[in-house]
Amino acid sequence: MATRKSRRLRPGRLLFLIAALFVLIGGFASLGYFAYAMSDMPAFDPVRLENMVPTSIYDKDGNLVTRIGTENREPIKLNEVPTVVKDAFLAIEDDRFYDHHGINFRSFGRALFKNITSGEIREGFSTITMQLVKLSYLTPEQSLKRKLQEIVITLQMERHFTKDEIFEMYLNKIYFGQGAYGIQSAAQTFFGKDLKKDQLTLEEAAFLAGLPQAPSAYSRYLDGAESEDDQTNNQNSDKNKQEIEEKQQKDYELTLNRRNTVLLRMEEAGMITNQQRQEAAAKPLPDGSKMQATRYPYPYFIDYVTEKLVQKYGPDMVYKGGLKVYTTLDPKVQKIAESALANPRNFPKSIVDKDGLAQPQGAAVFMEPGTGYLRAIVGGRDHKLQRELNRATQYQLYNGRKIGRQPGSAIKPIVAYGPAVEYRGMGPASVIDDIPTSFGSYSPKNSDGSFKGLITMRTALTSSVNIAAIKLLQQTGLDQAVKFAHGLGITTLDANQDGLAMALGGVSSGVVPLDMAGAYGAFANQGVYVKPYAIIKVEDQQGTLIDQFKPEQRRAMKATTAYLVTDMLRSVVQSGTGTRANLGARPAAGKTGTTDDGKDIWFVGYTPELVGAVWMGHDKPQPMPRSFGGIYPAMIWREVMSKALSEVPVRQFDRPGGIITATVDSKSGLLPGPNTPANHMVSDLFADGTVPKEVDKLHQVMEVCATTGELPNDYCPDRITKVVVKLPYTVPPTVADFAIRAPLNTCTLHTPDGIDPAAAEKYKLPSILPQPDDDDVEEDEENPGVQPGNGDNWLPGTTGRHKTEGDLRKAAIIREAAREKLREYN
Repeated sequence: MATRKSRRLRPGRLLFLIAALFVLIGGFASLGYFAYAMSDMPAFDPVRLENMVPTSIYDKDGNLVTRIGTENREPIKLNEVPTVVKDAFLAIEDDRFYDHHGINFRSFGRALFKNITSGEIREGFSTITMQLVKLSYLTPEQSLKRKLQEIVITLQMERHFTKDEIFEMYLNKIYFGQGAYGIQSAAQTFFGKDLKKDQLTLEEAAFLAGLPQAPSAYSRYLDGAESEDDQTNNQNSDKNKQEIEEKQQKDYELTLNRRNTVLLRMEEAGMITNQQRQEAAAKPLPDGSKMQATRYPYPYFIDYVTEKLVQKYGPDMVYKGGLKVYTTLDPKVQKIAESALANPRNFPKSIVDKDGLAQPQGAAVFMEPGTGYLRAIVGGRDHKLQRELNRATQYQLYNGRKIGRQPGSAIKPIVAYGPAVEYRGMGPASVIDDIPTSFGSYSPKNSDGSFKGLITMRTALTSSVNIAAIKLLQQTGLDQAVKFAHGLGITTLDANQDGLAMALGGVSSGVVPLDMAGAYGAFANQGVYVKPYAIIKVEDQQGTLIDQFKPEQRRAMKATTAYLVTDMLRSVVQSGTGTRANLGARPAAGKTGTTDDGKDIWFVGYTPELVGAVWMGHDKPQPMPRSFGGIYPAMIWREVMSKALSEVPVRQFDRPGGIITATVDSKSGLLPGPNTPANHMVSDLFADGTVPKEVDKLHQVMEVCATTGELPNDYCPDRITKVVVKLPYTVPPTVADFAIRAPLNTCTLHTPDGIDPAAAEKYKLPSILPQPDDDDVEEDEENPGVQPGNGDNWLPGTTGRHKTEGDLRKAAIIREAAREKLREYN
């Protein structure tokens, strides 16, 4: 019987069957995925190509202010677009646009190969038609599903429209940055040109064609990234400035390379010659000087709202989604603030820079402290571009750091006085010794070069004494100060980097008016910080609520702390550096700020109803001689406040429980002792539980040499007994209250042989000293009837003065008056 041979499966046939099986499975899977992708694909509707509704912005009363979106879109016919512009777009976006049917398979193959070999998505293959589909029908999502939908709708569009119709719709729909939609609006925005009658140069056409790929990135160099931080008194100043300049240059070069890439593609496509490309590539980018001014009301406020909307919803939804946005804008306050910032009389002598901007610039923010509602935002003296640099609200970001402007002494209530009251139980009558002091290698000075000696916190803040602020910060601690500031919304402080210079506004990352207004608002709002905001609610086109915004608030300090700081800041306005902000019968509190050489000057202040921050300075910081926060910013603040509140009844700051009044010794801050003179007693406010219980012992009765004011030796002919302040350290004679301090040195003027001539030279006294008599004693010029020895006079031996000292005394009075005048403006 014959045996039957078994059939063996050849390896080749096995592989073929396995491959066929995989192909079959893959085919079914592909069909399944394709069906899935098509299940929720938008229906092709030609009407949607024109369905673009602007966003409406409303004020606090629900009145329409403006619409954003279509206002910066002006359609244009394809035959009105210059050939050079059309060529530039075709070269960079789709050089075979008129040759394919919506899908460029050559580009598809090239992109597929590069993406597979690189292992990541590095190149796309979108045609102009596909981009128009994406803009009109699909979301920005990057997925295979969305790409399949895009391809199918693209094929439908190619059958429905001609190539010229598709190209025209594309040019009228794409976004170019700076709020410009469509090629006509872009030409007007960036060059101030009308494509229907003005010619664009080759480099201008290439610039515009390069923008749509990444409009925000490629137009960013025009955003005015010029809020460079001067970093005064900061050792990292040069480094930070260099970082900013490098970032600006990097943004410029990014856009320049993109434009030149367009020119190269045009040459490769045979649209221009090599010489034309080289000549165009050598031209600089537009600098913004020809950019068309925006035409909408309250531009800086609208820009701020637009920026917030774009961050949350994206530009497509904002500019064509038909949103209804209800804001906190008060048109009355906004108009007043814009007028004040536009008035050249409210600024130092100004110039116009190369960009056509007035310098110095200014900015202001006004807000309701209890609600956080922003009522007015003015980011500059003039407004040229949509969403340009808003000096009132914008920090610049460099290497992950926020860069603003130096606040000067306007930061003192936030980092020195507020924390001292909150954490250390101090108050307006607490005493600080304003004397020459070094903190390691840091030896700060007061702005007028003088030293006041033992003064209360109220006096120190009223006169903006630098040494006092630094001592308070040192005593409270940098970490505590930063913590307190963070509670007030100031997040740019760095204890390690800023150090004690923080007390004087040496803040490495700076601040902006928006955050300063928010911080001061907590003092006005009984210690509750409310984050400033401008948008109340957002609805869609049909009026359906999308978002409702509620105040973000937190208790930043005790109510008593807020009231005590407020009361001290009222003294600043009533009799200190901020008198130009005085509102008469209406209570007002505030603080001036002036950095070195006046490069940044501020006034931040508030009433019970409104808080405002005003800044002034050059975009590229430079000195402003004889400019102080107590002059121009205070004048602007007063103008806005007085007009904005003209019809509002006068209201006092709410006084919380736990505030009491007590009398203490103004040189020790303790309860008056048996030797405390009447003119060294001061009544002031305290938080309950912080009134001192200890009695003053600094004032002591002491015998001194009548001539030198020092401890008498055996040969001093005249001795007097006076009340002095005894401390364990000495101060130089330049300190204002030197004369009332207990001497630690013994007189060397008098010797057994009479007066030592060398000692007379040391004391700066004449060689022959006449004997005093009753007729020689002068009265205090400010307090008739009070003997000079009872006040804080600057000369030693103030009791029993001699006529020969009169000229010196007069000179001292003149000098102090001059210093006081200088302090008034600081």
